Amino acid sequence: QVQLVESGGGSVQAGGSLRLSCAASGYTDSTHCMAWFRQAPGKEREGVAAFDRGSKPYYANSVRGRFTISQDSEPRLYLQMNGLKPEDTAKYYCAADPRCSGTFDSFQFDFWGQGTQVTVS
Repeated sequence: QVQLVESGGGSVQAGGSLRLSCAASGYTDSTHCMAWFRQAPGKEREGVAAFDRGSKPYYANSVRGRFTISQDSEPRLYLQMNGLKPEDTAKYYCAADPRCSGTFDSFQFDFWGQGTQVTVS
């Protein structure tokens, strides 16, 4: 069973930075593609950044140029968030897609963390 645990959330002023981490365990192979999603109160969950099957990152238009997704071999997933805006306030989730769909379709992601709160004022 894949387990994902996020950390690094917090409160920051507009223009500030945060770095989120996601520790993954229980993988039977290395083919899962990882992603970050977020959900603000009263809004639908949306994809933020992810890796495709070729380990190429892709981003939502709203964060491109400000956020950077990365991963290491542990595996641990990261999201460096710079130039934060109040509209970035949300609970951020790490997710794993065993089929590497290359999309932000949340139904493709079988495994989810519990989320970490990011608040920008």
